[in-house]
Amino acid sequence: MNTLQRTLLALAIACCGGAAMAQSAVYDPGKQEFSENCASCHGLDGKGNGPLGELLRKSPPDLTQLAKQNKGVLPINRLYAVVDGAGVPSHGSRDMPVWGREYQIEGAQQMREARGRYDSAELVRARILVLLEYISRIQTT
Repeated sequence: MNTLQRTLLALAIACCGGAAMAQSAVYDPGKQEFSENCASCHGLDGKGNGPLGELLRKSPPDLTQLAKQNKGVLPINRLYAVVDGAGVPSHGSRDMPVWGREYQIEGAQQMREARGRYDSAELVRARILVLLEYISRIQTT
């Protein structure tokens, strides 16, 4: 199952069954997105202890503490902007990849291979949202 198919499955689960279906499903799209794209720097547990983290100019943040550091509220809009990277120059000064652009490129390649049509903005938004939903689940109190 490719990333686009996994993302569409996640959207179907979210639309058709909510939390009850998502909890009973074996596949966890947010966790997989995190494992594939974030864990190398932030660690599998999200605590900023990934194997590539020490190679960066600035240590990756502990993603499990974001809500705690923000008076108990996960800053979803800020996280979305950071992950999406909108407005970040192509040769910006951040270590974190601009995932919105990466998702768009990957989705276009997959759809070109499948010869299908898709809405790249919706695909990017879906992938970021399933990732943020996972990050919300790993918050500690």
